[in-house]
Amino acid sequence: MPASHVYVQHITPTAALDGPPAIERLLDPDPDSPDRPAGAKWWPPTMLEPEWVLTHPGFDVMHLQFGFDARTPAQLQELVDALRQTARPLVYTVHDLRNPHHDTRHAHDAQLDVLIPAADALVTLTEGAAAEIRSRWGAEARVLPHPHVVDLATMARVAATRPRRRHGDPLRIGVHVKSLRASMNPLPVLRALTEIVAELPGAVLQVNGHTDVLHAAGERYDRPLAEFLDGAAAAGLLELHVHDFLDDDALWAYLAALDVSVLPYRFGTHSGWLEACRDLGTAVIAPDCGYYREQGPVFEYRNHDDDFDPESLRSAVHRAYAAASPEPLSVGERAAQRDAIARAHAELYEAVLR
Repeated sequence: MPASHVYVQHITPTAALDGPPAIERLLDPDPDSPDRPAGAKWWPPTMLEPEWVLTHPGFDVMHLQFGFDARTPAQLQELVDALRQTARPLVYTVHDLRNPHHDTRHAHDAQLDVLIPAADALVTLTEGAAAEIRSRWGAEARVLPHPHVVDLATMARVAATRPRRRHGDPLRIGVHVKSLRASMNPLPVLRALTEIVAELPGAVLQVNGHTDVLHAAGERYDRPLAEFLDGAAAAGLLELHVHDFLDDDALWAYLAALDVSVLPYRFGTHSGWLEACRDLGTAVIAPDCGYYREQGPVFEYRNHDDDFDPESLRSAVHRAYAAASPEPLSVGERAAQRDAIARAHAELYEAVLR
């Protein structure tokens, strides 16, 4: 859970697999009417309620992925107790060892202190995250890579039509400041990038942001960021695109139009945005916090909590400028990977049920 998340959708096989049993994933219940599927609405997650577990016998395993941010450790322990009472195992995929939505790590650490020791099986996405789990909790997590994020049909279309950037061609570098998470501190990164990009002939810095952050009437208006971006755009140092939430088609088109996407994160663990770039053949400049480098090839720079190094970012941008476009992961590779991940999950469920 949640079934509506693209990650959960893409750990199902592309077609029925021979051998392991088919996995039925329950739709997210509507919080206002838990006996009905949620459709577009699933928050707060009804499946995390102990009462829902106790009164819904129609599942064998609970697999938790996301959605427990607002739960206290005591509430999560009540969920674990309800699963134990009904003899259902808990599988937990550890996507985040540091919650990107929280300013400090304390609340998420306390949640993990309940979930990780209680889980009958753990999954994570990288060897580095597995090593951290082993070090902090003495628990073993199975490492299964992140599946594709972009749908396979769009991947195929982009691969067939996108021109390949060669060494020396103009470079379009993108930074997305959307609805800012606590893990993002884009202003120092953007200040540095305006200087760095100006050093590179034919390079363009494109910044996309959401209206709620960059318009004065927005709920999350960030005045210093908005004023800097407006001034830099007026001075011709960057292209600024302000818009509301992009649907998938628009998002993939935007990412595919970039040569490089810079992740302005100061903490975190793994990134679905990075995986979408890999699907589309867009290079990624990623910070050295978390385990982004283990998900796939990136140009790395120093940005860890409050330790941002502009010179390391300059080096990463110059290396990206000197390189040709990365080869996108092929549809065949991603489909085969997805089927392998689906098979691994089916085997894991069989194991915990035994």
